[in-house]
Amino acid sequence: MPSGAQAGPRGEPAVPAAGTTPGPRVSPPAQDGARAAGAGAAAPGAEDGAPAGGTTPGAGGTPADGRRIEGTGPRATGHGPADDGPPGGAPASHRRGGRPPARSGADRAAGSPKPQESRRGGLLMGRPFGVPVYVAPSWFLVAILITWVFGGQIDRVLPELGAASYLVSLFFAVAFYASVLVHELAHTLAALRFELPVRRIQLQFFGGVSEIEKEAETPGREFVLAFVGPLLSLVLSGLFYLALLAVDPSSVPGVLLAGLMVSNLIVAVFNLLPGLPLDGGRMLRAVVWKISGKPMTGTIAAAWVGRALAVAVLIGLPLLTQSGALGSDAVDNVGMDTVLDALLAAILAAIIWTGAGNSLRMARLREHLPELRARTLTRRAVPVENDTPLSEALRRANAAGARALVVVDPDGVPLSLVREAAIVGVPEHRRPWVPVSGLAQDLTDGMRVSAELAGEDLLDALRATPATEYLVVEETGEIYGVLSAADVERAFVKAMARPS
Repeated sequence: MPSGAQAGPRGEPAVPAAGTTPGPRVSPPAQDGARAAGAGAAAPGAEDGAPAGGTTPGAGGTPADGRRIEGTGPRATGHGPADDGPPGGAPASHRRGGRPPARSGADRAAGSPKPQESRRGGLLMGRPFGVPVYVAPSWFLVAILITWVFGGQIDRVLPELGAASYLVSLFFAVAFYASVLVHELAHTLAALRFELPVRRIQLQFFGGVSEIEKEAETPGREFVLAFVGPLLSLVLSGLFYLALLAVDPSSVPGVLLAGLMVSNLIVAVFNLLPGLPLDGGRMLRAVVWKISGKPMTGTIAAAWVGRALAVAVLIGLPLLTQSGALGSDAVDNVGMDTVLDALLAAILAAIIWTGAGNSLRMARLREHLPELRARTLTRRAVPVENDTPLSEALRRANAAGARALVVVDPDGVPLSLVREAAIVGVPEHRRPWVPVSGLAQDLTDGMRVSAELAGEDLLDALRATPATEYLVVEETGEIYGVLSAADVERAFVKAMARPS
């Protein structure tokens, strides 16, 4: 293997390779990398919030700012994203409580599943149509509340039941959430019909959620996808009404059927309200998208309507309850029922407001995702053999302007990637005695990504195999360079910081 770098075309340093073509001449990305601190860019499905704060160290063969790979010499040529962070430090996983390094901010914002997600999703109840259904711990709290409240109402209507009224109420709580599950399955089936992957269904405190990983391709599909849920709830309400006609309304079946009829009607009407994140908001988004031709315009309109709806719920619901407009007696003084109504309104308003904001961030993410290109973000790499001392490998990399090390066999076939965190952990005086093979991570098929990947396709590839670095290859199989998950995160944060 050559000991130094050869000059590439246009005066760019080429990557020396044993029996292989030179490495990539990576163009500088459109934007410099950014510090992750204060990014605040949550995104689709923004349950996880913004990327981790603080500067995330580069995770490839070199620091992401283009400094010498050992952090002591002059700056190398400007290939790949720049950064103002430190040249070394702990790998990204150490900054995030031990999560796999590849779970970058961009990855989380794209709605990608984390390894612990299934454990945090709650109790797995089954996999209808191949989609896991989880019951969140908060559901058990709402089941207790429904049992307590509805049980008291049943006791007033059917006093002869005694304590058994609470068993009937518990059955109602389970049956009601079974209806919510049917509502969510309607969304799921429509998504699967449109070939949109569904990660899971989760039953929570205030209903359920179907986590659809991709956006509908047309406004018509978006409208259908949103409308089928409330439509099924209306159908269920009608079926319970027809069943109620056949029984005594003052009997246990009659009380249960009446409760299920009313509750499903409320679910349908509430979800048809025209504001994100409700189904009606998605329907409004689809209509504005169709008229304007821009999905982002539809999202902005529906999200702001959702925020206005949150304010209306916060103020209007307690007033309507206190005035008796919802069927109860008017209340002149402030009592416990009034406080509970205000608390319920505040919780609902917070959920709607937060969901509307998350929808805006999700749309902004999808708008900027195409800017994440493997070819642009890839670091120039220098190939070295297993027994090459670390100091010699670093010298070759810096001479070539490279910022990553790929361990190859004598025929130039890549075997592993040298981890930056491992390099930083080796004191400079020991580097002549440490072979690069001891600092490398073996390549797996999932750690080889195409240089042509971009946007969601790139993030999908990184999600499939969590790692700190990936070998980027051309369609011909030739080595293009090394992609760092930290570089993807920095590029994502920078893109999200720009206005739409």
